Amino acid sequence: MASISLRGVQKSYGDGVPVIRNVDLEIGENEFCVFLGPSGCGKSTLLRMIAGLEDVTDGDLSIGGRLVNDVPAAQRGVAMVFQSYALFPHMTVYENMAFGLKLAKTPRDEVDRKVREAARILQLEALLERRPKALSGGQRQRVAIGRAIVREPGVFLFDEPLSNLDATLRGQTRVEIARLHKQFAKASVVYVTHDQIEAMTLADKIVLLHAGKDTERYGSIAQIGAPLDLYHRPASRFVAGFIGSPRMNFLAARVTAIDARGVTVTLDGGETVRAGVEGGALQVGEAVTFGVRPEHLELVEGTQAGPEDSVLARSVALVEQLGEHTYVHLDDPQGVVLIAKAPGTARLHQGERVRLRAQAAACHLFTEDGFAVRPLESAVHPAAHPA
Repeated sequence: MASISLRGVQKSYGDGVPVIRNVDLEIGENEFCVFLGPSGCGKSTLLRMIAGLEDVTDGDLSIGGRLVNDVPAAQRGVAMVFQSYALFPHMTVYENMAFGLKLAKTPRDEVDRKVREAARILQLEALLERRPKALSGGQRQRVAIGRAIVREPGVFLFDEPLSNLDATLRGQTRVEIARLHKQFAKASVVYVTHDQIEAMTLADKIVLLHAGKDTERYGSIAQIGAPLDLYHRPASRFVAGFIGSPRMNFLAARVTAIDARGVTVTLDGGETVRAGVEGGALQVGEAVTFGVRPEHLELVEGTQAGPEDSVLARSVALVEQLGEHTYVHLDDPQGVVLIAKAPGTARLHQGERVRLRAQAAACHLFTEDGFAVRPLESAVHPAAHPA
């Protein structure tokens, strides 16, 4: 088992401009930690620093309580699974999986036992004599994972391992990786992806990273937390817009009232809505952004709404029927298109006028600098509307 600690870690290249800024992060033993973020945010660079494939420009990186800034990759006790599989084309599956053990001068009997046990777990027993060119993409990825497993490392590092697979294989391999983590519970996992579904379904902890100029202002890390923490309690508008698909709806507004149950704001179009947030740091008249997720906008009839609900009236611009659910695109008076997630049985038509309701506990506010207003502790997260 091995924990990972990063303290004030930064990475710069020749121009001296940091691509990784001020990273403070603790990854516990047995934890499955996912690095998530847009392209160019430094996810893979951060992973490669942990692996020892990139130098740490500043700060301290420790694995298992040992400072490893200057420790070679081979001596860190980590195993990495690459996006490109990195298999030797002239070797069989057995030889690829055994390669690292042979380099470490592991006894032949032990090599054979470990390779065959990993092959059994990964359902590769019938493929041990094949070469990579005779394997499917999913099988090659399992061989790459098996090569890491046989080393019995304290830390597994995955660099976008599913990005080369089709949708069906991604789903299957994602389940296999989750199952393997439970089976090899002694090892910590650090996993890089840009796919929210992978992050939300696999992670114990998500590290969401900024990209571009945001790193200069806020540092590389946008938020760290359990998947549902980032979903229900985003720390900023960036986090709220990145987590969730379709992304959260954002509308410009101004604060009109503050009380113990939340904050009332008036949208630029004149509608009054409520958010279950603490208003102590806000002032009446202050400009804010009102946010609500598509799955928390419910189609209602007549005057069906509670005193703490926000109700919006809109015209249907586009309907996407996906079977189990329907995405409804709605025209906004200010030219901002809202998206609502409705049941798959919903029957709506372009131009139809509809009313939408959102519970105050499901609504968010963001200040002008992009930070989230703290939700009320008493707020109960609403369930997404059933499809």
